[in-house]
Amino acid sequence: MDAFKLLTRSTKLKPATTQSSTIPSTGKAANPQLFKAGEKLEKGSGKKRKRAHGTEEEAASVKEDTLNLDFFSRGRVSKSSDATAAKATIAPAGQEEASDSDSDSDDEFMDEVQRRTVLNAHKIKVTDMRDFDEVAAAQVQSEEPKKKKKKRKQQEEEKQQTQPLSKKEQKKARRLYPQPLVSFKELRSKYKISRRLAENIAEQGFTVPTEVQLGSLPLLLGDGAVSGEKPDSTSTTEPDILVVAPTGSGKTLAFMIPVINKIVRHHHEQPEERGIFAIVVAPTKELASQIVNEGRKLALGTGVKITLMKKGMRVVERDGEEDDVLDESNSDSSESESDEKTPGNKNKGAVPVTKSDILVSTPLQLVNALSENKTKPLATLPLVRNLVMDEADVLLDPLFRDQTLDIWRSCTHPELRASLWSATMGSSIEDMAKTTIKERKLSLAQTKSYPLLRLVVGLKDSAIPNIKHKLVYAATEQGKLLGLRQLLHPTAATASDVRLRPPFLVFTQTIPRAIALHSELLYDIPPEAGGSARIAVLHSDLSDTQRSEIMKGFRKGEIWILVTTDLLARGVDFRGINGVVNYDIPNSPAVYVHRVGRTGRAGREGGVAVTYYTKEDIPYVKSIANIIDTSEKLRGESGERSVQKWLLDALPDLSKKNKKELKKHGVKARQSGLKGTTEDKEQRRTRISTKSGFERRQENNKKMMLAASRKRSQAQEQAGSESASEDDGWNGLDD
Repeated sequence: MDAFKLLTRSTKLKPATTQSSTIPSTGKAANPQLFKAGEKLEKGSGKKRKRAHGTEEEAASVKEDTLNLDFFSRGRVSKSSDATAAKATIAPAGQEEASDSDSDSDDEFMDEVQRRTVLNAHKIKVTDMRDFDEVAAAQVQSEEPKKKKKKRKQQEEEKQQTQPLSKKEQKKARRLYPQPLVSFKELRSKYKISRRLAENIAEQGFTVPTEVQLGSLPLLLGDGAVSGEKPDSTSTTEPDILVVAPTGSGKTLAFMIPVINKIVRHHHEQPEERGIFAIVVAPTKELASQIVNEGRKLALGTGVKITLMKKGMRVVERDGEEDDVLDESNSDSSESESDEKTPGNKNKGAVPVTKSDILVSTPLQLVNALSENKTKPLATLPLVRNLVMDEADVLLDPLFRDQTLDIWRSCTHPELRASLWSATMGSSIEDMAKTTIKERKLSLAQTKSYPLLRLVVGLKDSAIPNIKHKLVYAATEQGKLLGLRQLLHPTAATASDVRLRPPFLVFTQTIPRAIALHSELLYDIPPEAGGSARIAVLHSDLSDTQRSEIMKGFRKGEIWILVTTDLLARGVDFRGINGVVNYDIPNSPAVYVHRVGRTGRAGREGGVAVTYYTKEDIPYVKSIANIIDTSEKLRGESGERSVQKWLLDALPDLSKKNKKELKKHGVKARQSGLKGTTEDKEQRRTRISTKSGFERRQENNKKMMLAASRKRSQAQEQAGSESASEDDGWNGLDD
């Protein structure tokens, strides 16, 4: 009780405790860099760098500010000298300043040793995913005009062609060290992006790129970045790319800036050609709406229109149909206004074709629009030059795979570039992407060939290191409910010593369990702290309007605790989340990585991820415990681990068959019962409830009595209506 009274007067709290100053909702990042280990390596291990990457003098030539970038810094541009300096680089009339910045960029162009030093310092790894023959041919072709004097190297390459390389040598040959992006100012000076786009980036307060932006933006903006050459206006080497980067690291900005800039250039070169030039596919409506909002901030004043796909919208014109154009507004509007503009309630013939530059959609909605709800063959999108798949591992999972591949095949432009983004990406997804690209080349004769690169930030498929993980054994379902209530009322130290302040998310396995948990916690928050209005439940069975209202309330801080399913596990950005509670254990390690990534966004310290597990969960815990252990090793703290070694050794391994079953259906004991069947003892034991059997029997008897009474009243009304109809029958003509 006292804790929630204090929460209502949070503005008056004294910053006495260390926790209040480090929680993510304060908006302050204690250490914005994700990987402190990389920084220590650069500063302290000069001998290793001398052997691996060149002489110590060459490594020292890299500027200190390049190695010590203030990653995840997103403070607003103030009216200080820093702000004026940032605006000076993008001044519309400053030709002299532009020439100065160009000369600076020439001086700051890095050689291979410097590029390798910067990329390794921040754990950025770029790999060419093409077949080794294609990689070797591309390397020889790029090196011929530059290194004519090194005949010995060419002879060695000829020997390598006759003698097959080992796997280690092939892996080394695939590594690339492209130019890193040190500052967002370089987007204008080096890569010549749109002036208005650069101004929008500066106005939003973005000054220093995050790791994923540092590595991916030069690649996607092309201009020689793949080979590491000096950018020029003649070379355009934008590749197909797979990006694996931690949650909350700025992937949306990384793929939206190149797409918007490319469309702006196309508008200037071919102003008469209009249509959908880029498609962004996201697995959920919440994530798609967030991408649209972020994209519109970047595209403000550029003439690029970004549209969120809605039900009933037409995206292509078929033969014999009138060419009505729907000009979507690019300004932010309320949900009610957007619903009124949605053409879903109109007749099919009156619905105009959407002429937007960037279309953001979920897979099913776009496929239904292309096939007119599967009544016609799939239409093509001949103008689309960029296909972006956000959370690509889900989009290419069996749930969305066919729909996503249909969208990919419908984009028939020969210069199509595909980019796949996620925090987790297995080898099967990479193989599927390579296979799909090869199939396009065979099916479409004019399709051009581009490099396929993979960019990995940090350790692949691992949780972010700047949050604290807690794995709590609760034994039973009642134990989990008790532990969650202790988080709500932290009046005393619990057994796990977990302290968590709202706002936070609570994840469950199924929709019925989310609804049940919400009803159980509905009255746990006292009225003086806001009562039941402070807690809400969000799942896919709710309408779009209800989901939107709940999201708005949670972002505004009106809702403190949001109980949800994996609907909000991916991509959705809540910058003020203090923690995540896995009430039900995740279905896979990837789901755990994405769930806990809702806190600790943009490098903020202080986020807490609490995972409860019971006796039924023990066979499935080891994969989660391994991720927690890896994350704490990346964090570099020498304190007590959340997962002890004896626990890792004692937990059982899970077979591949059980892993697949868990990924599809979750823990068997918590699966929703089939309709028409009675629940067994195991399902009753794992039910979320604090009511006794006697109370449940009384409730059921009361429900049965009410149902019987309702049936009797309906029968009486029906009998009365029948007798009235007999009395009102034909009595002949009156005299």
